[in-house]
Formats: sequence, structure tokens, C-alpha cells
Amino acid sequence: MSATIARTSDNPLLDFSGLPRFPEIEPGHVTPAIDALIADVRETIERVAGAADAPSWDNFVQPLSDALDRLDRAWGQVSHLNAVVNTPALRETYNANLPKITAFHTDIAHDKRLFSRYRDLAASPAFAAYGAQRKLVENTLSDFRLSGAELPDDKKARFKAIEEELARSSARFEDNVLDATNAYGLFVADEGSLAGVPDDVLTAAKLAAESDGKPGWKLTLHMPCYLPVTQYADNRGIRETLYRAYATRASEFGNPEWDNTALIERILELRREAAALLGYASYAEVSLVPKMAGTPAEVLGFLRELGAKAKPYAERDMAELEQYARTELGLTDLAAWDLAYVSEKLRQSRYSYSDQEVKQYFPEDIVLAGMFRVVQTIFGVAIRASTAPAWHATVRFFDVMDREGGLVGQFYLDLYARPAKRGGAWMDDAIKRRRIGERVQHPVAHLTCNFSAPVSGKPALFTHDEVTTLFHEFGHGLHLLLTRVDVPGVSGLEGVEWDAVELPSQFMENFCWEWDVVKHMSAHVESGEPLPRVLFDRMLAAKNFQSGMQTVRQLEFALFDMHLHHDFDPSSQSVLDLVESIRREISVVPRQFDDRGLTHAFSHIFAGGYAAGYYSYQWAEVLSADAYSLFEEQGVLSPVVGSRFRDEVLGRGGSRPALDSFIAFRGRAPQIDALLRHNGMLAS
Repeated sequence: MSATIARTSDNPLLDFSGLPRFPEIEPGHVTPAIDALIADVRETIERVAGAADAPSWDNFVQPLSDALDRLDRAWGQVSHLNAVVNTPALRETYNANLPKITAFHTDIAHDKRLFSRYRDLAASPAFAAYGAQRKLVENTLSDFRLSGAELPDDKKARFKAIEEELARSSARFEDNVLDATNAYGLFVADEGSLAGVPDDVLTAAKLAAESDGKPGWKLTLHMPCYLPVTQYADNRGIRETLYRAYATRASEFGNPEWDNTALIERILELRREAAALLGYASYAEVSLVPKMAGTPAEVLGFLRELGAKAKPYAERDMAELEQYARTELGLTDLAAWDLAYVSEKLRQSRYSYSDQEVKQYFPEDIVLAGMFRVVQTIFGVAIRASTAPAWHATVRFFDVMDREGGLVGQFYLDLYARPAKRGGAWMDDAIKRRRIGERVQHPVAHLTCNFSAPVSGKPALFTHDEVTTLFHEFGHGLHLLLTRVDVPGVSGLEGVEWDAVELPSQFMENFCWEWDVVKHMSAHVESGEPLPRVLFDRMLAAKNFQSGMQTVRQLEFALFDMHLHHDFDPSSQSVLDLVESIRREISVVPRQFDDRGLTHAFSHIFAGGYAAGYYSYQWAEVLSADAYSLFEEQGVLSPVVGSRFRDEVLGRGGSRPALDSFIAFRGRAPQIDALLRHNGMLAS
């Protein structure tokens, strides 16, 4: 670490001695810290790139990785705070430093000296014995090529400018979605207009209105409000109003300052130009280079194969909804804003339970204890509550220990929705596992959700869908926390092919449908009684309720994304034209107005890492269902199978190809049958 950083160690972003000092971080710390850390990496580069001796791991890769790790940790803290406690001042300094970070990483990716040193290292006699270190070097060489390292200088300059503009545009895209979501409020004065809405949602809406100094109830587009209102509100006009607002966020139908139309066009234009500079026919081809799937045609073939199997079930699901709406609810013109409401009514009618009924059996602490029990049983670790400085008073912190009581990793848990917090659920790393000298740096994860917070002295209650989301994100966390790889760049999720990253997360969702798991993580919020077996059986019977519709909805997103980045021609059609063509092919949902749900708020592909990669959810579902089938065969909570999954999948990280890890665990290549069976689209 440079003397500059040592002299400014009072800056919490420059303290790497332990956990992040989140409460102490202020916007004014960001620029000095990032400038110092970038300077530190540049000093390291000059030292290792210009050395006269032959490159080795110890004299070249390790010192460079250590310097980059410090920068990544500091910027990761800034990015995380920008997502969970977004303020005008923090956003301003984040957006001011983002171009520097982007330009810096682009500079590294174009540094001929580093590229040459990595190539020399790969050609050295000792390289064959490097193991996981060899995989990092190979990945790095591929990244260099995808970053334009082999381009002539004039094209390199243009490529760098593209990368910087893309970073700015993506950040703005996400800010616009967040601002449009946060700004919306539907104030309702008459409680009768909210008939059917659950009591806890009404209580939260009442408090939201009071905090704005207004009477009545405030309905928002945040998930803990939006989902139950559209699912339970008897007032069709309110459902429609809220649905339209949600489906047109960050579009031309709202505040012009938050309209993502021009950003979408520009992002796509820049990605096409970047792909052309690298010699690829489309951005999708670039995106697939580090993934399991080989070509866009292979992905599109997979999606359409799944679509051909799923669409008949989706059409059946839709026909059932339309008939029920017509005969039981008097709705002859079923609209998009009716689907969640009618689906819930049909599910209650058919299976005699509601999400709100089930929710009473899943208080936060009981759910967490049950989830931890699964992980502790099958993976041989212990999870215990701990403390750490955090960014909000409701954030919890835990240690993960091995059988001998040694520290394996740690994680933050930020469960509740709140203003200035990005929507959705995600896992991210705070600290990655790696060896620094004689010391192992243990991994630390952020697990973030947007569930309803405790209300009126009652604990937070989760729907079964939210329980499943929690298991999903914890699966990502386990991928980071249970790695046994100490090599930077291939530890935990690092270096794992993007379309295999969802394997552990979707794998963990399966446990939410096992009685031996659910009975230990449920207790009625008032009586303390566990979820009745008869109710669980009804839930299980309903598990694949509308699975066809749900599958084709995901395929709609994946097909749109892949075509958008592969063979979309803006000179012959618009983005919205492409949306319509995809919907005509795969969708079964009626559309009464020009919504923007598949475009203007699609942060996964325009502001996240899923561009030409959204298919990976379906791809990984095949892997996860097939992996879980071994537990079904040998014991759902089998420590033997769990140990094998930890050793061959979670523990290996990106140190070898994901397909090799899967085959090492399952004993064969993945098969699609388990997924179809799990979704009720194949006989057992």
C-alpha cells in the first residue's frame, strides 16, 4: 500500500484492516479515497509492468491483484451505499467518480505492457502447474481481448470512450427507474376503496401518508405495497391506476427528466459499436464469450425449445383465468391489471388458501432459523448472530463458522424496503476471499431484499414467495461464503460463467417446498403453531399453479434481450416493434395499453450485468433442478450430498469451468427433464 494511502488512513474508505466502517462514510470521503487508490494501483502497475525479471505469480499477479482488491473494496462500499441509502449528495459523488473508475479499468484493459506480461506468464514453463492460478490468467487474457487490448491505438481510444459513456448511461438509467418509483404516490381518502387490501399493507400505507403530512392512505410502487394491492384490492380502478403507473415508469408517459427512451437507444448503439470494434457481428456474441452457452443461436434454440413445451401450459392457464373471471367475478374483459387479482381468487378457490393466510406463519426470526438449519445441516457450518457497523439500524450481521469454530465468512442482512433504497433483491460482495501473504482474507456478503418491515410491534411477516426469494439470495451468498479458493479472480462467484451464477441460488429455492424444512421454519405470529400440514399440502398442490404463464413471461424477457443484442436492426424496426413481435410469439397476456414494462425499467439488461444474458435464469434453472434431483434421490437434507455439492460446486468457485463442476457433482451432463418435472410440465 502506498504512502499516500497510509497518510490518509483516517478516511474510512481507506481502512482495510477489517469490516467496512459504513456509518462513518460520508460523500466527502469518496473522491479522496478513489483518487488515492487509483494512484496506488497505477504505482503498482508501473512497478510490475516495467520489471526486468520474468513475470511470475508472486512478482506480478499477486501485487497487482492486492492493489486492485483495495480499490474494488472501497468502490464496492460506495456503490452499495448508493443502492441502499441513496441521497442527493451520495448520488452526486458516485456519478462524479464513476467515469474515473470506468476510465481507469479501461486503461488497464488496454495496457499493452500488462497484456504482454500476462502472455509471457502463460507461455512460461511453470504455468502448467498453476492450477486455479492458471484459470485466472487465462480469464484475464480473454478479458484483455474483449476489452480491446489488441485494437490499434485510434480504435482503443474510441473503445475507451464507449465504455465510459456506457457506464454513465447505465447509472443514469437505474437512477431514473429509482426516481420514478420513489416519486409516485396514490393517495386514497376513502378506506372503502381499499377493500380487500391486507391489514398490514393498509397500516404501512397509513403511516406513509402521515409521514407526508397527508390524510388517508398512500399507495406506492415499492413491492411491499404494489404487489399486495394489485393482488387483493377489490377496486379495479385502483388496480389499473397502480398497474399503469408501474408499467410506464421512466418512460415518455411520466416526468421527462426520468424518461429512459433516449438512453435505451444510445446504450444499444454503443454496444453495437463496441462489438464491431472487437470484430464481432453482435454484442450478444461478445457477451457469450465468457459464458457456458456457445452462440446466440444456441441460446435462442434453447429458449424456443423450452417455450414450445411451456406455451401450451400457459395457454391453458390463461384460459382458466378468463373462464373464472367471466363466470365467478363477472369480468368479461380480463385486463393485465386484473391478472394478479383474478389469479389469487382462483388459487384461493381451488386450493383454499391465500398468500396472506400463509404469511402469518412466516415471521422473520423463525424463517431465518429454519433457513440456517438447512445450511448448517447439509453444508456442515454454523451460523450465529454477530455485530458490525452498518448503513441502517435494521441491518443484521452474522458469522459463518466451520465445525471447529473457525471463521468461514460473514454476511449483512438488509431485509426491508424503504425510501432511497433500490428495489429488488440481490447479493453482492463486501470482501472477497483471497490469500494475502500468510493471511486468508475471509469473504463478507451483502444480502439485500425489499420485504415489508415490522409494523405496530409485530415481527416482519414474509409471504412464501418472499421466503423463496430469501433462500435464493442466500444461495448466492453461500457461493461467495463457502468458497475454498484463495486465488483472486476465481474465488467465490469470481470467474464463474454468468449463465451458471444462478445455479446455487435457484438450487436453494427447492428447500422451500420440502415439509421437513418448512415445518421447522414456520410458527403462527399469534399462536406460535407451525404451518399445518394440510395447508402445506394445499400449497404444494398449488406449487405449479400458472407455472406455464410464469415460464413464458421469463422467456419473453430472455428472447427480447437476446434478439435485442443479436439481430435487432434499428433501421427496420423500433425497440417497441421488437417487443410486440416477441409478445406475439410467446406471450399469452392481454394488453390494453402501450406499457413499457419490458423496456424502460429493465435494469437487468440496461443497468446490470445481464445484457444478452437474461436467458441465464432459465439456463441455470436446468442446472439447479438437475442438481437438486440428486438430493431428492439420496435425501433432501443429506450431509453427504451437501458436502459433495459444497466441494464440487460452491467450493470451486470459478477455478474451473462450471460444466466441469456440475459433472463432478452430478456424475453426468445436465438434463432438462428435472426442470420440466419440477414445473409440472413433465410426468414424474
